[in-house]
Amino acid sequence: MKKAILATQIFIFSFLHAQHLATPFEKSHGLQTATYADCIAYYKKLAATYPNLQLKTADTTDAGYPLNVVLFSADRQFNPRDWHKQKKVVLLINNGIHPGEPDGVDACMMLLRDLASGKIKVSANVALAVIPLYNIGGSLNRGGFSRVNQNGPESYGFRGNAQNLDLNRDFIKSDSKNARAFAKIFQWVNPDVFSDNHVSDGADYRYTMTLISTQHNKLQGELGRFAHDVFDSALYRGMAKKNWVMSPYINAEGTDPGDGWTAFYEPPKYSSGYAALFSTISFIPETHMLKPFADRVASTYALMQTLVEQASLHADSIIATRKHTIEALRKQTEFVLSWKPDTTRFDIIPFKGFEAGYKTSGVTGRQRMFFDHTKPYDKQVRFYNYYIPDRTVVKPRAYIIPQGWWNVIDLLKINGVDMQRLAVDTTINVDAYHIDDYKSSPRAYEKHHRNYDVRLGTQTQNIHFLKGDYVVYTGQARDRYIVETLEPLGDDSFFSWNFFDAVLQQKEGYSDYRWEDVAEIFVKEHPEMMKALEEKKANDAKFAASAEAQLEFVYRLSPWYEPAHLRYPVYRLVK
Repeated sequence: MKKAILATQIFIFSFLHAQHLATPFEKSHGLQTATYADCIAYYKKLAATYPNLQLKTADTTDAGYPLNVVLFSADRQFNPRDWHKQKKVVLLINNGIHPGEPDGVDACMMLLRDLASGKIKVSANVALAVIPLYNIGGSLNRGGFSRVNQNGPESYGFRGNAQNLDLNRDFIKSDSKNARAFAKIFQWVNPDVFSDNHVSDGADYRYTMTLISTQHNKLQGELGRFAHDVFDSALYRGMAKKNWVMSPYINAEGTDPGDGWTAFYEPPKYSSGYAALFSTISFIPETHMLKPFADRVASTYALMQTLVEQASLHADSIIATRKHTIEALRKQTEFVLSWKPDTTRFDIIPFKGFEAGYKTSGVTGRQRMFFDHTKPYDKQVRFYNYYIPDRTVVKPRAYIIPQGWWNVIDLLKINGVDMQRLAVDTTINVDAYHIDDYKSSPRAYEKHHRNYDVRLGTQTQNIHFLKGDYVVYTGQARDRYIVETLEPLGDDSFFSWNFFDAVLQQKEGYSDYRWEDVAEIFVKEHPEMMKALEEKKANDAKFAASAEAQLEFVYRLSPWYEPAHLRYPVYRLVK
């Protein structure tokens, strides 16, 4: 702990050689975080001072301000496509997704200054893109009370953005302009490595920095093994050398982490889960909320510096392994739609904690848990860091999407998915899903009442498509994104986020008195329908007692029942 405090003190006062480029964090001696205006003005000043750094403006956000991205390259080349051609390892760093967790905002301001000025030496084989402050609306909503569990800074932004959305739940559904602007930046940069800086909530322990790494099983194959066995280990060693010993993110809120824990599950709604869809090694650093703000910023700076250093040292392996993985994904036939922890496998890791105890609450008078800082301990714990497939699907040769579902098509385009359009009206034999059953959450979650517990049926049908409808052939580098968003059973599929809820509502119906006449003629002309009706009445007493249920049964077997009701409107071309 003393080494970390000394590292922080050295860190804060190291700017004295260039006070004209001191950040608000440094000027306040570690008490304040930069405002949005301060942050952008600072980067404009850096870009005007150093030719190896450039500030670019991207699309607008919900707050009406544009998203910005800072590019750093030692050779003063600022096109990420050229970076990849030059075999540079490309890093993308995101800050301020939760503006009340601003550690990365301030750390990256200093890091980019020190990289650009040459204070930190970096090899020419690495290039950076940094989003200075992602949640602009939340940053402008500044106060000092929304983070009750957090130790500083004195004032900060709010978690919700200008739509009151949590942007770290928005990467798939993209309700915000922020998410759409981010996706364009992400696809343009095409990062090999991604980091999204946060502050934790939850248990108490002795680490300042904890780290969520992309779940290595989800990265799959060679890239997953490299991330777990090589790159993660290098980051932990690099941080220890800087006197910031860190731990995997301690996913144990409300419990004693000394008993071990399961690695955080990161579906694609989260930034790291989204990045994994594109075979990007990604991280969510989580500084500990109860540590002083100055320490948290210093450890974030150290981790970002370590990330740059280790990416440079392992550049060839990262680039080659990621390329091989993407090529393998193009040919892969079976894809995982959801994962579950493998409770039979775990890593043994060191843990520096405080003993948990109980005492009487001064508020409720009842027993409450607390972490006793007078009783620190070191022990080995089980870290369940392995996941296995829960649901899988065989990808089709193509998906066909009628052009009326333009909101889905727009997101596919933004995320770089290649599509073709039908040149003429045509009828195609496809596999069509039927939504046999589903549940919807009764309470809103990030603007949606999500669908879950979905049961599907599949039928092969001849569907008439129109000129201009979209065909998405698989075999692309973005196959994981395509499959996990378009398959209804995906963790964060478009169906789960209500994009297709219109098909869940029947648009046409009948008046009982009129349908009685039509149905009578229909069952007489189709005795097999009458037989099915009688069999169901014989086997279901409740059904037999309900004229309404029987009329509906016949209606659903008749040609008058609309075929689009409960038919999932994304079709699979298998042959």
